[in-house]
Amino acid sequence: MYIQNIEVMRKYTPLSKPFKTALRTVTQSESVLVRITEAGGKVGWGEAPSTVVITGDSLDSIESAIVHMIKPVLIGKSLLSYERLMQSLHAVIVGSSSAKAAVDMAIYDLVAQLSGLPLYQFLGGYRSEIETDYTVSVGSSSEMADEAVKCVDAGFNVLKIKVGKGSVDEDIIRIQQIRERIGYEIKIRLDANQGWQVKDAIRSIRKMEELDLGIELVEQPVRAGDLAGLKAVTDAVDTLIMADESVFTPLQALEVLQSRAADLINIKLMKAGGIYKAQLINQIAEEYGVECMVGSMIESRIAVSAAAHFAASKKNITRFDFDAPLLMQSDDVIGGVIYEGRKMSFAQTTGLGIEDVIMREGMEVS
Repeated sequence: MYIQNIEVMRKYTPLSKPFKTALRTVTQSESVLVRITEAGGKVGWGEAPSTVVITGDSLDSIESAIVHMIKPVLIGKSLLSYERLMQSLHAVIVGSSSAKAAVDMAIYDLVAQLSGLPLYQFLGGYRSEIETDYTVSVGSSSEMADEAVKCVDAGFNVLKIKVGKGSVDEDIIRIQQIRERIGYEIKIRLDANQGWQVKDAIRSIRKMEELDLGIELVEQPVRAGDLAGLKAVTDAVDTLIMADESVFTPLQALEVLQSRAADLINIKLMKAGGIYKAQLINQIAEEYGVECMVGSMIESRIAVSAAAHFAASKKNITRFDFDAPLLMQSDDVIGGVIYEGRKMSFAQTTGLGIEDVIMREGMEVS
């Protein structure tokens, strides 16, 4: 039950259409996959996408951190002492949260397999089914309204609308047109991806409240490091404000919670460095009476399966943003979380339930 080998490979998957936010435009998923084999032959899977503008992690830096720093420390170590493994993982290198997340989820996959449980049950098993929202990329108001209608027609009842690119007046028009097209039974969340200035954020959110556009929450309206600005927005509006890029670590979560800078927290495994630290963030938030969402970057069903298992396991995680695999042209993952429209469920197999990954041309193992 010890770690025998850690392998990495790169995976590229085109998206069905460009994914546009205030921070970046993405046309394909680019990830480093991790495959950990234990002495008995069981395999655990992990994944880390390149998200330089958010985590600072590129494919090269992720792969290098795993191969040259993390792998030498973990090879030969017992999976039954996974607390010790996690301590070593987080101590061996500063930063590199995406690399740590990929290794972390592969370890948890194996530990749950060895325990004979699906990972969500091993972590707590609060629920066995969740529902994801669907993201509408930023664009012209007519394009976004058309996309929103398609999402609703496909059965999604919660839309995450990207804003923060262009003027706040443009954003207001975008949301007005979307609401006019989809009606008021569909829940709308906004994600500004740090794209607004503080005063503009307050003005735009207040205006949308006056127009009764029914916004459930606004995610990361201002720059990640501006907690005073984030708090100013939270205090000035009635709409719930969610911290995303402002919270990578448990300590940053504590700072947001102590200052009441946000009403909600978005946990992502790539920011937290994996499930181990993500659990700490959620536990701290729960003690403060603050609910969490779990989301993802542009990740395949490997990383999303890990995030979904974690999210399903905890009562305090009440919102789910796992549409990334649905944005891709193809799916090379065999097993993992099961999609039926917006509903996501878990096969009653052990660990993440991932059986294999189809190797395509250009995917090399190292």
